[in-house]
Amino acid sequence: MNTRHPPLFGISGRSGQGKTTLIEALLPWLRARGITVNVIKHSHHSIEFEPPGKDSARFRRAGAGEVLITSPFRYAIVRELNGDAEPPLSELAARLSDADLVIVEGFAREPMPRLEVVRPSAGLDPLYKTDVEIVAIATNDAAAIESTLPMLDLNDIASIGAFICERMGIALNDQLAARP
Repeated sequence: MNTRHPPLFGISGRSGQGKTTLIEALLPWLRARGITVNVIKHSHHSIEFEPPGKDSARFRRAGAGEVLITSPFRYAIVRELNGDAEPPLSELAARLSDADLVIVEGFAREPMPRLEVVRPSAGLDPLYKTDVEIVAIATNDAAAIESTLPMLDLNDIASIGAFICERMGIALNDQLAARP
């Protein structure tokens, strides 16, 4: 388990706004600058990693509290909650390996700085109007948004990545990214 607590930064927004796509684009940009990033994604749905008949699922059904499945390429730990409360974000983050930053998608009620992805054309009520943890907005149409929060172009990954790093006190190593 991780002994230090890397900073948590949230990516929020209504469903279908592009949160996952943004995180997916940020990860290689951050990695190219020597920044180690973990991601925590909250889902409101039951999650399955293997089909029900596979060994790990059978072990869980038989009563194992946790099942660790591993291969030469990755491993995963699946814990059955069996009616217990979902662990708090801090406990989940502490289980991750060391990183410079943890990007969190979901956990909207947890206190952490967040960037909201807003696509005004979708016509969804944005979160920044009521969520005081939102520190910036990433959008594809800044002219359609009335806010004093910093506006970032949703298509400018470098600006968004630099904003997050500056906000979280993480030094960028652009020399790494410039290597062929």
